[in-house]
Amino acid sequence: MGILPRFDGDKAKPRGRDAEPKPDPAVVAQQVVRELVLPDPVIRTNPDQKHAQLVRVPTWMWLDPAMWRPVSKTAKVPGVSVTATAMPRSASWRMGDGETEVCEGSGTPYSSNFAADSSSPDCGHTYVRSSAGRLDDAYTVSVTVTWDVEWRGGGEQGLIPGLQTEAQMPLRVAEAQALVTA
Repeated sequence: MGILPRFDGDKAKPRGRDAEPKPDPAVVAQQVVRELVLPDPVIRTNPDQKHAQLVRVPTWMWLDPAMWRPVSKTAKVPGVSVTATAMPRSASWRMGDGETEVCEGSGTPYSSNFAADSSSPDCGHTYVRSSAGRLDDAYTVSVTVTWDVEWRGGGEQGLIPGLQTEAQMPLRVAEAQALVTA
């Protein structure tokens, strides 16, 4: 019996050194990270943006809890599948008055269960100067959320730190004046 020709249209699969090399999982991970869609931070404060903050009264800051969650994406290419999961690590708040507050989580949302003059347990700031005289009589508050991405695939794993998302908003800070009458 001799060698019979193939008529099914399939090409013979390469063997040994002629086989296609598997893609590098780290390279695929970089591609997946570029395709991750991270949510934009949504800034919340108490008092809210519609009302002026008061000098020397604690301001609570937090991010919408719905955005403070893991975000995953998987890429499948011939020979390897890689999943990347981004986790928010910290929020760095630039308060507009030259001060910066770094919060390890999204912050605690303010509720009426807290005293009006209480400080946030994890993410707050107290202004010592009014924003009067600034552009629109407001400070520009900005937050940068830093994300770390863990990836796994193709028998390997790694960490890609430092992805960032940002948001900003104006915040008026007023000084309460006492009126003394005799």
